[in-house]
Amino acid sequence: MIIGGIFFGFTVIAAVCGYMIAGWNFLDAVYMVVITVFGVGYGETKPLDDPSLKIFTMFVIIAGCSSGIYVVGGFVSMLAEGEINRVLGSRRMSKGIEQLNGHVLLCGYGRVGRIIAEDLAKAHVAFVVIDNSDSRIAEAHAAGYLAVLGSASEEATLLSAGIARAKTLTTVLPDDTANVFITLTARELNANIQIIARAENPNTQKKLLRSGANKIVLPALIGATKIANMITRPTAEDMLGESEGIAHFNEELKTIGLELIDVPLEAKSPLIGQTVGEIEMGSGFILVGLKRSDGTFLRRAPVAEILQAGDTLIVLGHGESLPQLTRKAKNKETSYRGTRA
Repeated sequence: MIIGGIFFGFTVIAAVCGYMIAGWNFLDAVYMVVITVFGVGYGETKPLDDPSLKIFTMFVIIAGCSSGIYVVGGFVSMLAEGEINRVLGSRRMSKGIEQLNGHVLLCGYGRVGRIIAEDLAKAHVAFVVIDNSDSRIAEAHAAGYLAVLGSASEEATLLSAGIARAKTLTTVLPDDTANVFITLTARELNANIQIIARAENPNTQKKLLRSGANKIVLPALIGATKIANMITRPTAEDMLGESEGIAHFNEELKTIGLELIDVPLEAKSPLIGQTVGEIEMGSGFILVGLKRSDGTFLRRAPVAEILQAGDTLIVLGHGESLPQLTRKAKNKETSYRGTRA
């Protein structure tokens, strides 16, 4: 289109200049070019008695019509190809979804949805994005994800995303009401699907569970817990962040009776001078990391490693066994109400 437009403009300018050189005034030259190029043919402003002027006019007709048709053809082709590509892309998307089985439906492609989609893609888990925003669906397509445009609270949208064959549905919209409606609709369409729902308000948790959700995630609560863990057990959080990037790991451990804590060794702790193997033997806990006083991290510290003052132990164990270790890590002489123990 650009090339055709440039050639058309050059043809018009050259034709006007040619007629003016032949003795025509500017208005007559422009009029002649317009009726010639666009094939109107009202009649020449002046008679074309000169054979060279007739030949020039024929070239103007050929060049002007050709470049004009070229521009129009490019425009029509652009529209046709765009529409065809859209239809073909939609068809390919539908076929791709039809071939899925045991996949995940991701309802919402906002900030949280994008992160989930990236993680699922890295884990090679098949999923379909559902969102009612054209721009977000376009982003999902650009990222190479299967996506369906529409409201996830509508049955037709969920059916087109293959909810009957899906294994899991997660709704991560920032609107709790929308998440409740999506959960209700999804549970009606597939009684066996696992539903993981996001909730902004803790009071919505019960509503989501009654609606059919299997698990509820509260981002605000998780964020607050993460900050609290950074304050109360900074060494363990640093180790997990640097090694695996596992968020909220300690909360998951608590569900099975385990806990990950920091145990700093004070200057007169009875544990100083002992080896890692000695403190682990028959203790009911595991030393998963050791931070030296100079900031060096030792993961899976050797059993012969000797503990020193200022070290911080990252310990994994049952909740009842950890307080005893914490007491041992403190000074040998500790004051209680003015006395020494």
